[in-house]
Amino acid sequence: MDRMEADRDHGSGGGNSGETGGGSSGSDDDARGAGDEPRGAAVVAEDFGLKGPRGWVFRQVRVDAAPGTLVAVQGPSGSGRTCLLLALTGRMRPTEGHAETGGLPLPRAMAAVRRISALAHVPGLSELDPALTVAEHLRERVLLRRRFDGSPRALLRSRADRAAEARDRIATALMCAGLDTAALPKGDRTSARDLERLEALRLQVALALIGRPRLLAVDDLDLKLSGTERAEAWRLLRSVAGSGTTVLAVCGQAPGDADTVVRTDAGPDESREGSREGSPDESPDRSQALTPDDRRDRQVRHDRRDRREDDNDHKPEEETADALAETGRA
Repeated sequence: MDRMEADRDHGSGGGNSGETGGGSSGSDDDARGAGDEPRGAAVVAEDFGLKGPRGWVFRQVRVDAAPGTLVAVQGPSGSGRTCLLLALTGRMRPTEGHAETGGLPLPRAMAAVRRISALAHVPGLSELDPALTVAEHLRERVLLRRRFDGSPRALLRSRADRAAEARDRIATALMCAGLDTAALPKGDRTSARDLERLEALRLQVALALIGRPRLLAVDDLDLKLSGTERAEAWRLLRSVAGSGTTVLAVCGQAPGDADTVVRTDAGPDESREGSREGSPDESPDRSQALTPDDRRDRQVRHDRRDRREDDNDHKPEEETADALAETGRA
């Protein structure tokens, strides 16, 4: 609790700026200074819990993580680990306990916490579009950030300056994520569906880092990864934490070099039986964790997918009409 009070005093200025401009906005970039690494957010929680329609999803969770550290949330599937990840990033409202992320109290400052945090590899909330290329994903994320998260002062800058800043953000994010687009089968024109699992994870981490968050949250890090790939994934997150960003990662088995390990399957909880994250009837609805930006992003992807399906539906009719016209001319 001493760290919670100290972080509140130290981060009160950041909390105020988060309410007005956001943790990833231009005002924060100006405050940090050009070229500075993002400052990590401390994560502190005491007796933290979330209750769903069928009982407690997680309860009596304690977290004490310093800024710029690697935090592993360990537990079996269905133990509430993803809901804990979303609650600590301001995307799901807790039921009991006290928590602060970057000095911002939860749930009172959930919106501000969302602005200083970013999600990667969270099914249903932060996913790649299989039809888009790597370059298209990166450009889309930059445009969405400029449209919804950018500082009003950025609109006064020239187009060349904004393009240069976008290129710099993309290059920095790719470097931090360890993704070499030149090594991909078709370079940055490689579709997301053609990426290997580890490459897809690196791309999602790079997309999250474009906004320069203070907290990066990654779900199911070790899902369907081999032993070698799992080690590479943890090295990736360790390097991100080493650059100053606090990393919160959900996993089945925490690595030995994690700074903090939070176990969601520990502690007395007689109400947890029957509660599973994968069942919509037994756990909180993950759609509630969508921010306005997430909803707009998801709607854009759904509209694009619907247009592709409509084009495919009309294509046989067009081909038939062309064949009849060609037959008539013959």
